[in-house]
Amino acid sequence: MTAGRWQLIHAVVRRIPRGRVATYGQVATLAGLPGAARQVGYAMHALPEYSTVPWHRVLNASGAISLPGGTGLTQRMRLEAEGVRFDARGRVPLAKLQWRPRATAFPGSSPSRRSSANSEDSHAGHAGNRIRS
Repeated sequence: MTAGRWQLIHAVVRRIPRGRVATYGQVATLAGLPGAARQVGYAMHALPEYSTVPWHRVLNASGAISLPGGTGLTQRMRLEAEGVRFDARGRVPLAKLQWRPRATAFPGSSPSRRSSANSEDSHAGHAGNRIRS
């Protein structure tokens, strides 16, 4: 995957507001890369430690953290600090907390998303430094 595609992914992730989450597949689609959920994971993993991209706001399709060990714990702690709550199985209720941006904000968005989207894409938030373990 080219650096240009990763920049598209990072641009989408920067738009996820505090207290909201997106799935890897959702980010891929919004970046104009449908079906590239795994590439979103690679782009998040490749971020330097000092990055301000809020990588912790990206979860798997079931609303769970996919990262192992300390990095997964860091992700959960950052989300909880933003008010995101997890259920007993370690999942975030996507129906309630999944970010739904205005479709016109991203070239890869489909018209069907426009009718059900909300306008919570105006908050970017700062994620701080990424910690790897």
